[in-house]
Formats: sequence, C-alpha cells, structure tokens
Amino acid sequence: MSEASRPALQSLDDALARLLSQVVPLGQVESLPTAEALNRVLAAEVRSQIDVPPADNTAMDGYALCAADVAEPGVVLPVAQRVPAGVIGAQHQAGTAARIFTGAQIPLGADAVVMQEQCEALPGEGLGSVRINTAVQSGQWIRRRGEDVEQGSVVLAAGHRLDAAALGLAASVGAAHLSVARRVRVALFSTGDELVMPGEPLKPGAIYNSNRFTLRGLLQGLGCEVIDLGIVPDKLDATRAALREAAAQSDLIITSGGVSVGEEDHLRPAVQAEGSLDLWQIAIKPGKPLAFGKVADPWFIGLPGNPVSSFVTFLLLVRPVILRLQGAAKLAPRRLQVRADFNWPKADKRREFLRARLNDAGGLELFANQSSGVLSSAVWGDGLVDNPPSTTIAAGDAVSYLPFSELLS
Repeated sequence: MSEASRPALQSLDDALARLLSQVVPLGQVESLPTAEALNRVLAAEVRSQIDVPPADNTAMDGYALCAADVAEPGVVLPVAQRVPAGVIGAQHQAGTAARIFTGAQIPLGADAVVMQEQCEALPGEGLGSVRINTAVQSGQWIRRRGEDVEQGSVVLAAGHRLDAAALGLAASVGAAHLSVARRVRVALFSTGDELVMPGEPLKPGAIYNSNRFTLRGLLQGLGCEVIDLGIVPDKLDATRAALREAAAQSDLIITSGGVSVGEEDHLRPAVQAEGSLDLWQIAIKPGKPLAFGKVADPWFIGLPGNPVSSFVTFLLLVRPVILRLQGAAKLAPRRLQVRADFNWPKADKRREFLRARLNDAGGLELFANQSSGVLSSAVWGDGLVDNPPSTTIAAGDAVSYLPFSELLS
C-alpha cells in the first residue's frame, strides 16, 4: 500500500467517538440473585422500600441517656436496663442510663449515647450504676433513622456497574434480585502460524501467544462471556470459517495482530469477504493500527499484535465499546493529576501512553523500557501517563494519570 493510499491518522478522541456512535446497548436483561450480580451492569434502578437505618440506633457500645441528666462530668446514674441489638420498644427512664450495644435501637426518650471508654461502671444493686466522665451533647453517637437511605429514594441508578459495595447497598434495602444487562458475548481468536501455546515446544521463529491470555483476562474482568476459539491457521479459508463460527455465537469479535497497514495476511480479506471492514490509524503510541467492522451482526475489532499495543488499545478503545454494549452509564475512566518524578525529553508526534507507577513520595516513576513489545512494563506499572502529542515532561510537572484500577473493570 502506497503512502498516499494509507488512511490518515485519527485522534484517539475522534476514533472513540466514531466507535461509540455506531455501537448501541444490547438491551437484553436478566434477573439475578443479588449475591451473583458482581461486575454486572444494572438494567433498572434500585429504589429503597425502607429507611436505612430503620430506627435511631447507637454507633457505639456505651450508655444511652438524656443529655440533660448530665450537667457536668462525673455524674453517676443508675443503670436501669440492657439494650442489645435486636431489642425494640425499650423505654427510657428519666434520671437513669441504659447499657447499650452497637446497632441497638435508642430507647424512646433517650437523646444521647456516651461511649463506654468515657464511662466507669460501678457495682451496686441490680445492674449497678455508671459514672459519666465527659460532657454530653444531645444527639451524640446516634445514627438517625433514614440517615443512610430514605424510603423511596433511588440508591442505585440504571447503568451502574455493580461492585462489592453496590451489592451490599442493594442488600441493605432488601433487594434480593437485581435486573441486569446480560453478559456481552465476545469471541476471541488469534491468527498466525508462528503462535504456540505455553507448554508446547518453542520452535525457531515461534512465539508464545500471550495476547490470548491478556485479552481473555481483560474481557473476564469486564464481566464478558468469552468464547475462546484459540489459534486459527494462517489460511484464508480457515480464517473465514473462524469468523463465521464467531459471528454465530457472539456480539463482538476481537482478534490481535494482522491489522497493520501493508501487512500481507488473511484476516483483512477474510473480514471483508464475510462482512465489512475499516482500517484505522490512531495517533497513539503504543497502538496505532486498529480494524473495525462487522461480521454478520456482531461487531469486529482487530487489535495490533504487539503485546503492550494490544493491551493499551483494548483499555482505551475496546473497554468503552463493551461498556456501551452493556448499557453502562459511565464509560470514561477517572483521571488524576500527579507529579512526574521522571524526565521525558523526547516528544513524539503521537499521543503517548507511558507505563508508570506511583512511588512512596506520591509521584510517578516511569518504566525504563517503553517499547510496545515489553509486556513486563504493564505488570510493573499501576497505570498510564497520558502525554499529549509533541510534549516533553520534566520532573516536577503535573501529568494526567490513568490508574489501571480505573481501566481494568
């Protein structure tokens, strides 16, 4: 392919906008027990039918009383009752204290709790008495009814990806089942006669198929159903057959390698024969080549073959597509402004994504080798520095940082 016929470089933002303008949510829903909905995307809001907490309760082990009965530290009050969690309807007796335990309902008429560390239990008749060794304010250490969630309020909106905290919140308002988007079915395969699997002999010229494991793991982390079609022989008819098999059972087909402009491979003609294909050149480093199209109904995305290029391109472009298919409300990762504790004196014309990690001083260190073939950089690092085109970095500069924690789920 001549230079004149090569597609122009697209900005990352333009490429992502084009992808997301074509992909629409699958719109298929299933009901799951709340305990089984981790990492799924809510298809319908969760609205609370109760107040949380359902009644005023104590945040501490201690003594419930009326603040007015403690005019100054050192007051001694008789202990009239014990109120463990689960007891309801207890009535406060003026001029007394109630021994109370975390989570227990406040006796009707009491208006404060004093933590046990600020009290001195004294022996005596019945439950004895207690010396209050601190000043007391009305309302202290009381969690009010509805303080966390009010009855009728929306606690989780449709499109929310369910993490462990969200599952706990849904359970706290009594949601036993959740309406979630069904899993996105993603077919994954690799082409290339040079690829072998770990455990097989590594013949001269062969390489282990690391991308298969990386991409499968990324897809599983996003809650996808992965259809792994393995390594496809580097032949046109075999590649076309694999595409047809993938299209029959998936929503999205992902491959790695064979999409660089000018390569002689069977993937491009196979996709063009079975569907439609655009070859894009993205102005990012690592990355650049990307293939996008359709094979029958499923979408097709072909990623570059270099391990880091495939990894980074997936995070930046494939992840948002999968989130869109799932109906997620939030597609963009959260960015941080962090101090660079490194120098990057050579600017590139493309937008660069540098593997880096936070150090104990709160700055960012850079992996020494930023080559697109050095997958160890993605393990060493905990995120990506998003460096604009033609930009150098000096130690002390604030840089845009994308933590992997924002990109891997």
